[in-house]
Amino acid sequence: MKGGGTHTAMSRKIRVLIADDHTMVRQGLSQICGAETDIEVAGQASSGEEACWLAERLAPNVVIMDINMPGMDGVQATKRITAANPRIGVIILTMYRQDQYVFEAIRAGARAYLLKDAHSDELLQAIRHVAEGEALLDPAIARKMIDEFRRLQAESSSPNTPPLPPRDLQVLRLAAQGLDNHQIAGQLQIAEKTVRNRLSMIFEKLQVDNRTQAVLYALRKGLARLDDDPEVRE
Repeated sequence: MKGGGTHTAMSRKIRVLIADDHTMVRQGLSQICGAETDIEVAGQASSGEEACWLAERLAPNVVIMDINMPGMDGVQATKRITAANPRIGVIILTMYRQDQYVFEAIRAGARAYLLKDAHSDELLQAIRHVAEGEALLDPAIARKMIDEFRRLQAESSSPNTPPLPPRDLQVLRLAAQGLDNHQIAGQLQIAEKTVRNRLSMIFEKLQVDNRTQAVLYALRKGLARLDDDPEVRE
C-alpha cells in the first residue's frame, strides 16, 4: 500500500535517515522507504559517528538505527542524537533480541525497537508513528523490558506510584495495547488533541520522557497489562 492511507494528506514528507554498516541493508531500506509517497530518504550513514553528523546537518524526522556498528554503536549514537535534538525519533532495527540491547536502546531515547525479520509494513508503520511523536514496542520485547525494570525496582528511590485520574489510566492502558493517538481518541470518544495533552501530563506525572517509557512504567507498576481491559479498575 503506497502513501500510508490517511498519511497522503501530510503536507510534508517524513524525512528518514538510515544508519547501518551493511550497504545492502541500507539499499533495501532505502527502496522500501522510497516507494512510499509520504516518506523520503534524507541520507544514509554507515557508522554511528556518521549518523550523528548527518542527523545534525539534515535534521531528519526519523532515524532507522542499527545497533551493532563499528566504532560508535547504535545505542551511543541514539543517545547523542536524541540529546541534541529530542524531536528526532529513533527506530532501532536489529537482529538482536537480548534484554541488554533493548533496555539500553530505550534508555538511550529510542522510540521503537524492531527486529530485522519484521515485515516491511511494520517498519513503515513504525516510521509514521514515530514521526508523529509516538512510540512502538513489540509485545515480546515489552515483556523483556518489564523483566529488566522489575530487577531494578528494588533500587527505586520512589516506590510510590503517582495517582492518575481514571481517564488518564484509560489512555495509558490503551497505549499499552499498542493503540495510536487516533485510535485511543476513537475508543474513548474524545479529541485526538485531548489524547496528546493527557499523554504529556502523564509523562510529567510519571517522570518519564516518552510514550514507551510511560507504558513500561505502567506495566511494571501493574497499572496496565499487555492484554488489559481498557475499563478502569478500582
